[in-house]
This record gives sequence, structure tokens and C-alpha cells, in this order.
Amino acid sequence: MIAWDRVLPVLAELGADAMIVRDIANIRYLTGYTNDTGVLVLTKDSYAGLITDFRFLLQAKEEAKGCDVLDVAGSSYSEQINRILAEHGAGKAAFERDITTYHEFEAMRERCGAELLPVDNVLVELRKIKTADEVAKLRQAEHIGDIAFSKIVNDLRPGATELEIAAKLTYYMCLEGASGNSFPPIVASGENSAMPHAMPSARALREGDFVTLDFGCVYEGYCSDMTRTVVIGQADTEQRKVYETVLRAQKAVLEQIRGGMKGKEIDGIARTIINEAGYEGKFGHGLGHSVGLEIHEPPYSNARSEEIVRAGSMMTVEPGIYIEGFGGVRIEDLVLVTEDGCENLAESPKELIEIPIGK
Repeated sequence: MIAWDRVLPVLAELGADAMIVRDIANIRYLTGYTNDTGVLVLTKDSYAGLITDFRFLLQAKEEAKGCDVLDVAGSSYSEQINRILAEHGAGKAAFERDITTYHEFEAMRERCGAELLPVDNVLVELRKIKTADEVAKLRQAEHIGDIAFSKIVNDLRPGATELEIAAKLTYYMCLEGASGNSFPPIVASGENSAMPHAMPSARALREGDFVTLDFGCVYEGYCSDMTRTVVIGQADTEQRKVYETVLRAQKAVLEQIRGGMKGKEIDGIARTIINEAGYEGKFGHGLGHSVGLEIHEPPYSNARSEEIVRAGSMMTVEPGIYIEGFGGVRIEDLVLVTEDGCENLAESPKELIEIPIGK
């Protein structure tokens, strides 16, 4: 059912009589509809029309309780949208300008009697603070990731390829009830681990490699995200220094993060430790982001973010150090921010794992 007590104030704040929703994550959040084809129209008289096509009508009727499910057959999305706006006397209709294509906008404007108001993704604000049900799903998604990591360490050996390891991570997570990956797994070995978002390749793991594993799954629509870095064989002195610096930075954030902090304050905890250890400029991405129905959601914690991270936000904490030609380390957990700290959903070990050779 649509949470009208949350939606109507958004319409009022926008000065809109209706809103046209195309962001599929917002549609799922508001209605429970899980497919990726459809447009939702909300009006200030508490009407919700979900427009889709024949392939998904039965699914929409089963999932989108409280919605008038409409078949686009014989018309078009823009015609259906404009009909709803006219029938409900909507003089002003907001639309998501970062989601709506120019073609879709033109199609609506051509026949629309309402004034179209381009707005930012205001509905994502409703999704920032997770409900108890959302937290439970996110916790299970992260737990599936923990299980996958416990299994994949037994597959990390010289000769195994990055692509092989990525495929097995996906397999292990699906065995545990995941519906798929929340993003394509990152498996980066040796010099490739210096690239934060390296794509898995046919490169074989070798003795002495850092191997960074960044992966997550989708469980009942909700995403998980975690990263661990291991060494094939024994780590050398510099590898240990890099690893321990990243781990110390991450632990400091986990000890200090709490609701009410600015994103840049959270980021600064880790960045200061990394810089003071002699690795300034080697941590080039932000510390973290929220996770929910999408793998990257606001709020964000980075060096520029003035946004307040409130209690109830789900955030990644993922500092890293990346050195070209040497390799890199990232350690990432998913945490629920609370008023006075955080709850870590990830349980996989973080002390440096050295994979025995010839096991």
C-alpha cells in the first residue's frame, strides 16, 4: 500500500498536484512492484495509477496493492499519464528530471494540459532512513555475502583466474538464496588491485598477489556490499604496512561514526589516518555510500559531502590505498548508523588473511 502520509507532504512541498514516477527503485519502494517496466502516477487526492504492459499486468496486480493497474496497450505511456492528470484535475505535475528522457518529456508535453515541473529525485529522501523490514533484508543480504566469502577463500590459489573467482562468488551467493549480484563482482589480483573498480580478467592469481574481492548480492530486492583483500602466500613488509593502515583507518571510522555527522567528517576520519601514514593521494574515492534497493544511494561520505548522515542510514565504510605497479587494499563493511554509533552487518574476518600455497 502507498504510504500516503509520507507521499502527500512531498507533493505539497513541491507545490504539485501529481507526480510522475519513472525511477524503478522508487516505484518498488512505494508500491511493492518488482519489475522494471512501468510508470507510476500519484495524485494529491491519493490516487495511484501504475501503467505497464500486458507482460506484467498479473504481476503488477498481485504486488502493487492499492494501485490502479493500467494496461498501456492501444495507447502510450504519455497518453495514459495525461489522461490520469486530466481526470484528477492536476494543474501541476512533477516529474523526475534525472530519470525522464527528453523523448518521454516531449511526448508528455505534447498533449499535457498540466504544467510539468522538473524536480530532483525527491522520493529518494523517503528511502534514506531504513525501516525495520528493510534492515532485516539488508542484514540477510550481507550475511549471504559473509557465507560466500567463507567459501571463496578455499578457491584462492595460484592458477585460479579472476574470472573464475568472480563466477564462483556469484554461484555461492545464489546457492544461499540471493536472486543475483548487486553489481558485477570485482576480483582484482596483483597489479590489478591498484584499480579500485578493476574488471575481472583472465589473469591468473600468483604467489605474492594482493587479491581484492568486492562483491554483493540482492536479497528480496535489497543489496549487500562488502570488500576483503587477501594475500596469496606470505605478505611482505610493505604489503603488511599498507594493509594495516587501511584496517586501522576503517576501524577508526567504525568506532567514531554516529548519526548527525556530516559525510565529510566521516570520510575525514579515515583519510587523515591514511594521509599521515604516508599515502596521501592514494585513497582517491569517497569513504562510502548508502545501500538499499540500489547499490549506490544517498547519503554519501566523501571529502566534499556536507550532507548529514542520520541515524537509520545504511552506509558502507570502505577506505583503501592504491599504488600503481604494486597493488591495492580495500576493506569494506556495511553498517547501520545509530544515534551513538553503528551496527556492523558484516561478520567476515578483517585481519590479514594469507592464503597458504599448495593447500
